[in-house]
Amino acid sequence: MPQSTQNGARHVVTANDGLKLRSGPGKDFPSKSVLGTGTEVLVLAREGEWAEVDVDGNGVADGFMFAEHLRAVDAGAPAPAAPSAAPPPALASYTPDKVRRMFPATPLAAIQANLPHVLAGLAAHGLTDKPMVLMALGTIRAETAGFKPIDEGKSRFNTRNTPFDLYEPGTGPGRRVGNTQPGDGARFKGRGYVQLTGRDNYTNIGRQLGVDLVANPALANDPATAGMILARFIKNKEAAVRAALARKDLGQARKLVNGGSHGLVEFKDAFHKGEAAL
Repeated sequence: MPQSTQNGARHVVTANDGLKLRSGPGKDFPSKSVLGTGTEVLVLAREGEWAEVDVDGNGVADGFMFAEHLRAVDAGAPAPAAPSAAPPPALASYTPDKVRRMFPATPLAAIQANLPHVLAGLAAHGLTDKPMVLMALGTIRAETAGFKPIDEGKSRFNTRNTPFDLYEPGTGPGRRVGNTQPGDGARFKGRGYVQLTGRDNYTNIGRQLGVDLVANPALANDPATAGMILARFIKNKEAAVRAALARKDLGQARKLVNGGSHGLVEFKDAFHKGEAAL
């Protein structure tokens, strides 16, 4: 039986490549997901070297994690941001010079500054194989060709009279992304490498990463956080994305992330260039 510990004690993941959440207290139990470095969890109990944890903060155990790679957080102290100084070993071959071939109009300096954050997010979520790396990089090419996290710009697709009013509650786009309060359109406009949009996405992805994106939406443009968001968004759709890529259906792969075909030409161009260059 697990030994009780301080109920709901806050801990953060310290493993450089993220930490697996398993269905039971041992490496023989299947992995349910991988939580990135800096992700906060609540430790409910201990069983030997394993901690029983609550990921969603609802008081219900979600699985077990290897306790050695969890660090207690003092009450009131924020969880540290995920570091991303150098490419994780599994992704060391993805250098800025090679990745730049997928971004012909992008300054190398922007790729050098942001690529480590993107690769750290992918490593933390177990997305280190070539198809999923190309999926992530192609998504960046389609969403922010400058290879840096940015705010969504105003356009006829999101603005009629006031900025982002087409995302407001009561509109079709607003309902689709879960906007429920006046001002949500601008508050939860697209941000980051993946252009995270809408209250639902900010709430769900933030909860999964242990970051309060609803209270501070601008965090989605922090490069380290944006790298985690991009990877987590793809991870949530991993099975369907992998199936589409296996069929060579890049249109469907793009739609799973974007919801449509916006940026499809750029996505395909980057993906094919990456297949040849990486």
